[in-house]
Amino acid sequence: MSFNHFDGEGRAHMVDVTAKEVTDREARAASSIRLGPELLAAVLDRDIVKGDVFGVARLAGIAAVKKTSDLIPLAHPLAIHHAAVEFTPDLAAGTVRVVCTVRAREKTGVEMEAMTGASVAALAIYDMCKGRDKSLTIGPVRLLFKSGGKSGTFVAQDETTS
Repeated sequence: MSFNHFDGEGRAHMVDVTAKEVTDREARAASSIRLGPELLAAVLDRDIVKGDVFGVARLAGIAAVKKTSDLIPLAHPLAIHHAAVEFTPDLAAGTVRVVCTVRAREKTGVEMEAMTGASVAALAIYDMCKGRDKSLTIGPVRLLFKSGGKSGTFVAQDETTS
């Protein structure tokens, strides 16, 4: 089996995408964070001393999307055309689902950007709330959807594309 992130001598290198076709790329990834019902209620009531938890987390996720190639060693720097982070709180469960969507017209996919955005947004929620509770848990992080490129469209089995 040959890995395209390694040269003939086993040294890591960035995959050469110069011959690949530019296509519209989209990816959506999710993470979740468990805060507990009481802390989540405080977040929703904007009763967190550090401020607007979701506002800060949204900006952190978008910034992370743009910095993915600085964080993931073999990821290509991409011209991101759209990045969005959405939150779905479940008060009864005390959890927040974080979904990051990324779009670009590029030669390589934006899955890593979407997963990085979802991860960092969840980490920012943790950072904003850790003064009240340090036992918060994050995860799992996973790809929900991707389109574009040679490998085509992927939709996680329990997800829809809408």
